[in-house]
Amino acid sequence: MTQKHKHLIVRADIGWTPNEEDLNKISDWIRSLIRKIEMKLLAGPYTTYVNEKGNKGMTSVAIIETSHIALHIWDETNPGLMQLDVYSCADFAPQDVFDQIEKMFDTKKIEYKFLDREKELVEVKI
Repeated sequence: MTQKHKHLIVRADIGWTPNEEDLNKISDWIRSLIRKIEMKLLAGPYTTYVNEKGNKGMTSVAIIETSHIALHIWDETNPGLMQLDVYSCADFAPQDVFDQIEKMFDTKKIEYKFLDREKELVEVKI
């Protein structure tokens, strides 16, 4: 396998934000995202809810065979704020990630950077 070193960084305004009762729902979503982009889960997802005023929200991380996925959602704003990193040494389609976000979180606005980190930080157009 030729390593690709692709890193998708997503910032999204979302209409649905999970609360502290949705830990399993978010872990399940991370697992479905991993399947959708055809990666292999090695550990996690580890999902927790932070209940500190000004920083309330969900955090979830998963180790995949080729790197990691990290999700952070703040629910004190309207719309909610999602930050998602998908880093992999294998190929994946960013549109698959966007589709999974829209299905679960009712995306209002999405911004992203897709980087090739193999030799330098080069933005990849999709």
